Amino acid sequence: MLQDFPQTLFGDKQRRFNKAWYNQYPYWLEYSIQKDAAYCLCCYLFKTENREGGGDAFTSAGFKNWKSKKSLDEHVGGLNSAHNVAVSKCQNLMKQEQSIQTVLEGQSKHSQNAYRLRLTASLDCIRFLLRQGLAFRGNDESEGSSNRGNFLELLRFLADHNAMIEGVVLQNAPKNMKLVAPEIQKDIIAAAAAETTNKIMEELGDELFSVLVDESRDVSCKEQMAVILRFVNKQGSIVERFLAVVHVKETTSLSLKTSLEELFCKHKLSFSRLRGQGYDGASNMRGEFNGLKALILKENSSAYYVHCFAHQLQLVLVAVAERHKRIATLFNIISTAQNTVGASCQRRDKLREERAAEVKKALVEGDISSGTGLHQEVSLARASDTRWSSHYKSLTNLTILFGTVMVVLDDIMENAKDSRHRAITNELSDALQKKEQEIINAIDLVMVAKNRLQDMRDNGWGSLLGEVHSFCVKHNIDVLNMEAEKVLKRSECAASGMTNGHYYRIDLFNSVIDLILQELNDRFTEINTELLRCMSCLHPRSNFSAFDKVKLIELAHYYPNDFSNSELCILESQLDCYIHDLRADQDFSQLNEMGVLAQKLVARRKDIVYPLVYKLIKLALILPVATATVERAFSAMNIIKTRLRNRMGDDFLNDNLVTFIEKDKFREVPNEVIMQRFQIMRPRK
Repeated sequence: MLQDFPQTLFGDKQRRFNKAWYNQYPYWLEYSIQKDAAYCLCCYLFKTENREGGGDAFTSAGFKNWKSKKSLDEHVGGLNSAHNVAVSKCQNLMKQEQSIQTVLEGQSKHSQNAYRLRLTASLDCIRFLLRQGLAFRGNDESEGSSNRGNFLELLRFLADHNAMIEGVVLQNAPKNMKLVAPEIQKDIIAAAAAETTNKIMEELGDELFSVLVDESRDVSCKEQMAVILRFVNKQGSIVERFLAVVHVKETTSLSLKTSLEELFCKHKLSFSRLRGQGYDGASNMRGEFNGLKALILKENSSAYYVHCFAHQLQLVLVAVAERHKRIATLFNIISTAQNTVGASCQRRDKLREERAAEVKKALVEGDISSGTGLHQEVSLARASDTRWSSHYKSLTNLTILFGTVMVVLDDIMENAKDSRHRAITNELSDALQKKEQEIINAIDLVMVAKNRLQDMRDNGWGSLLGEVHSFCVKHNIDVLNMEAEKVLKRSECAASGMTNGHYYRIDLFNSVIDLILQELNDRFTEINTELLRCMSCLHPRSNFSAFDKVKLIELAHYYPNDFSNSELCILESQLDCYIHDLRADQDFSQLNEMGVLAQKLVARRKDIVYPLVYKLIKLALILPVATATVERAFSAMNIIKTRLRNRMGDDFLNDNLVTFIEKDKFREVPNEVIMQRFQIMRPRK
């Protein structure tokens, strides 16, 4: 406000606007510096046609008669004067609930709430379809279609069961803001996948990790590389998380390394934090000089490589089947029998009918007991070349269905037999494919399998012969006299006086087990490496009986980037305190797994007391055992990208896989976070 207003000569006196008038007429009086005149704000806004109360003097021309203050009072006038009517209108305008701004804000808030509800409904539908691995689009999504696709039909279902949602979606939504377009769906999916990956990155934090990599061809003949991160989380648990699937145009080790570097860069990961690599053993992955292993080791010597244990076991069994003529013949016969019985629907129906009759008869005669979940329908399982545990299932099911299979085969004059020793290696195969498996326990499992096989060779022939005898009697098969002389084919060179017992025990039973043991010793060379010998000293079994301080300090030297010279000195005293403390603690005396040890150390906060020892344990735990998690990712890819969805883009495929495979992490992401990312991805109306 001006302190000195300009003066105007009235007669012989200088007059000017009096600032005290503001206090007398605060609601309506205004002063124009430019025109040196006073105005009435209310009359200016709501001007009437008559000239009552000064007329244009207070609206357009301006009041300048500074010597006549009474003109101001005359302008106000009586209760119903034009001025007071204008004041009343101005007051109504200025009331918040009646103002234009408030009305517009109210309408905006209503639109925002409707938009939010509409987006939430679309997101909820997308969440469901992602978790179930289902398609989104339909062949005909027009309003007149009887099936508009999973997304639109699910949104329609949701609207039918919620009146609030029904009022803001589909036909009740603005035409330019329905939030159902394919591009909108993909943006929401991309936001969901990005936030799910962020959850994984938060869980990883600054921890060291190992990487599991494999590649496979999808249904559209694209080579896809799946990447899994293995690390120990804040609770001390071994975790394997799906990071991404990347389309690689070439599967050379250099191309895979480049793709891996780009993926790491995208997620702010560094090869310097890598402490292990696991691959399936293909030539382009495992080659000593040109493979991905060698390329990464050149960059980080602490990223130790472990050949997938499950794959090595598979190679053991493949080699035995190839090297032993009788075993190869057995599997060929079984494969032929399975193909023959399952060649037509009629034969499969016959198999089911015979099996049902057999179970019913056994129940009536009391040979088997009844109960929930017992005697489920069993079918002949087809063996897979890449997962040999399926061969065990194939053999087991054939044993169960042998009688009914024989009935079907009577019509086509075929035969089949059984094998037993694979059960031992099947248990090992299943165990090695657990994602929480750790390297020391995996080595122990291999050793246990070898010991069991050796024990079976030394002491198992009698029990096996008894089982075979019972099986033959049950199925009316002639039982050989083991003392009789073996009758060999003309093409075979027969040893003089060889009995059936000698042939089946020495040439078959012992020979097969010897081959398996030889292959296990040849292929599981990791068991003999010094690194793993040192790691085995951390195992808690038998109250830490394997503990060796010297070897554990040697283990720390394998990781120069993780232990400084001063920390190596501190580690020695920490190891002394650690072993004394844990051996005296009953909570740790009965542990048999290193993974459980890590969890208990965190739960008891001893990971803080012995941080360097705990770091050694984590380094041992993150060393990969098997690539089963990567294989499961490719199984998920076959669920997501089917023949009918073979045109999926690479980014869309990855977004679907992240949310489908990492369901638990996806569930942790709130809708609000996904919607915020969706809003900032691109300009929205």
